[in-house]
Amino acid sequence: MKIVIIGGGFAGVNLAKELVNQPQIQVTLVDKNNYNFFPPLIYQVATAFLEPSSISYPFRKFFAGKKNLQFRLGELLSVSPAEKKITLSNGDLEYDYLVFATGAETSYFGMENVMKNAIPMKTLNDAIVMRNTLLKNLEKAAICKDMRKRRKLLTIVVAGGGPTGVEVSGMFAEMRKNILLKEYPELDTSASNVYLVDGGDALLAPMSKKSQKDTLEALTKLGVVVKLNTKVVDYVDDTVVFENGDTIKTKNLIWAAGVSAKIFEGIPKESYGRGRRMATDEFNKVNGVDHIYAIGDTAITAGDKNFPDGHPQVAQVAIQQGLNLAKNFKAMVANKPLKPFAYNDKGSMAIIGKAKAVVDLPSPKWHFKGFFAWIIWLFIHLISLITYRNRLNTFWNWMVAYFAKDQSLRMIIRPDKKLQN
Repeated sequence: MKIVIIGGGFAGVNLAKELVNQPQIQVTLVDKNNYNFFPPLIYQVATAFLEPSSISYPFRKFFAGKKNLQFRLGELLSVSPAEKKITLSNGDLEYDYLVFATGAETSYFGMENVMKNAIPMKTLNDAIVMRNTLLKNLEKAAICKDMRKRRKLLTIVVAGGGPTGVEVSGMFAEMRKNILLKEYPELDTSASNVYLVDGGDALLAPMSKKSQKDTLEALTKLGVVVKLNTKVVDYVDDTVVFENGDTIKTKNLIWAAGVSAKIFEGIPKESYGRGRRMATDEFNKVNGVDHIYAIGDTAITAGDKNFPDGHPQVAQVAIQQGLNLAKNFKAMVANKPLKPFAYNDKGSMAIIGKAKAVVDLPSPKWHFKGFFAWIIWLFIHLISLITYRNRLNTFWNWMVAYFAKDQSLRMIIRPDKKLQN
């Protein structure tokens, strides 16, 4: 059985891992990057509290010694379901079963200027670009004599009140408090403001009311200006424009406000559901095509009575769908019945700042905040990293940052453009 997996995120990697040493199954994982990375921590790379290698690992190193797993570097261009073949940027691949685990991409809701000028927060490349941009703007501010221009360079607007927006705005507030005055004595931090804006009426909308209230209070104490019921409609001439007519002058608009799945040539329009996600049955088989499956953020799965409108686009869904689909592929080989997917909600959490976090557990309905919630957040994110090396590196960097209230990773590294092809 030849299985081709497109995408090496949570869903794809967990599917591949579960199929290791299955002699009747040959797996090829395709990804446009040659590494897996851990999206929940890219904001810490972007703010120079972790190095990229702490949250990423090469696929070929991970697959080494696993005889039935192969890696192919390439980008998917099209699918031919009738021929059971895919076309990549560097050739074709045939399959018996094709699995889309392509995740989601940043959505700008049709706003061209925001897409061109804002800083996204979705990939490891985004994180490195953001780190370089923010550090360069700090250096420009350090020599800028015009207070209006300096204020624009130092002001940060984070759009999106989900976990990523909360975490990155809290991190910036901590940096302003503990780092800027020490390393940039020529800057007046009173000219620096961190705004967190969201179109809804609460931060962390999917979480409990207690978590929303605790998060708002903690961010406000850190000095973050939170603006709710405030939708961004444009970003032009270094000005963020809101639906109510208000504006904020800034060189730094960080976009963490939405995601959408991707459309692929060869997959019929009828196979897509809400948010461009591929509509699947309870076994994650894509509707309208044969031998094609979708898992993780790119799928909207029917059949789970607890989630009639589809599962949330979070890591735990992707992991559990990858593991369940792997068991079903093994069952196909053994001519055994398949198991429908049912999501086991293990709770949700978000970090706000040093020793500050919120955690909601669904059963029983427990809510934690502060230091204990922060410890839970650290533990869960550490054990979720793909290798022991990643876990040790990340743990070491976190301990240094905790006790020193600082990190030493703020280097502006610009690769030669001639070498990027």
